[in-house]
Amino acid sequence: MIKINLLDWRETQRQERQKQFFISLAVAALIGAGVAYAMNAKVVGDVDFQKSRNERLKQEISLMDKQIKEIDSLEKVKADLLARMRIIEELQRSRTEIVHFFDELVTTAPAGLYLKSLQQKDRTTSVNGVAESNGRVSTYIRNLDGSPWFEKSRLIVIQSQKDNRRRHSDFQLQFQTSKKKEEDGQ
Repeated sequence: MIKINLLDWRETQRQERQKQFFISLAVAALIGAGVAYAMNAKVVGDVDFQKSRNERLKQEISLMDKQIKEIDSLEKVKADLLARMRIIEELQRSRTEIVHFFDELVTTAPAGLYLKSLQQKDRTTSVNGVAESNGRVSTYIRNLDGSPWFEKSRLIVIQSQKDNRRRHSDFQLQFQTSKKKEEDGQ
């Protein structure tokens, strides 16, 4: 027997397509929501990971800053200690130099010449004194120039004076301590 379908086949086909469309739409929406959720979870995870990295870097930077400050303070202490060592070495070296300086100062002074004051700044020494004559001052300057401890002696002032029928010369001169002797003392 022949079957006759009295229902409109186009209407059924349209309903079937519409049903398939809504099912496909629902599946696509679920897949889209799943992908969006997965993307969101990945982005949130990446942001959290980066935040934790940033926090760790901040802690390490803070630690490095503390270490840098500590190194700076240690370098300052080192520089202070080196400066003290240089001062102590200089004092040790100059201990014998001062003895040689005064010994040579007395040795070079001729008879009839007296020193009243002595002032030293760095390597330059200024001397005020009294001599029986200008010739004694000249001899003293020659002796200073001939000494291995002194150099560049020069007369600043010389004045002849007369007290109680005696003539004398007040003088002022400058000279420098020899660099060669300073270096030999080191």
